[in-house]
Amino acid sequence: MQTEALSSLVIEALEELKGREIAELDVAALTSVTDVMVVVSGTSNRHVGALADNVVEHAKKSGVRPLGVEGSQEWVLVDLGDVVVHVMMPETRKLYDLERLWTELPNDLVREEASPTPQ
Repeated sequence: MQTEALSSLVIEALEELKGREIAELDVAALTSVTDVMVVVSGTSNRHVGALADNVVEHAKKSGVRPLGVEGSQEWVLVDLGDVVVHVMMPETRKLYDLERLWTELPNDLVREEASPTPQ
């Protein structure tokens, strides 16, 4: 399944169960691990689990087998390969601030990329 279609499927699954503040981050240029990260908040520990389960269920129905599902009641990660989903409680999401982490390139990294490699 194409990355865009998989990302849309994930977002639909999250919206179906009223996931809050859904953010889709294109991280393909920043890491080789995945192309898209989706971050969403749940309203309770049960809601976080239900959101993650719904993503897995929709993915499987579309023929995509999750590479892994890990986490606790505060934060569940669903790894679908090209798309990684972080389902978090609002307090946990605020603490780790993944959106800022993956969208703001640190200044020292920019300098390293701009400078020639020493020989």
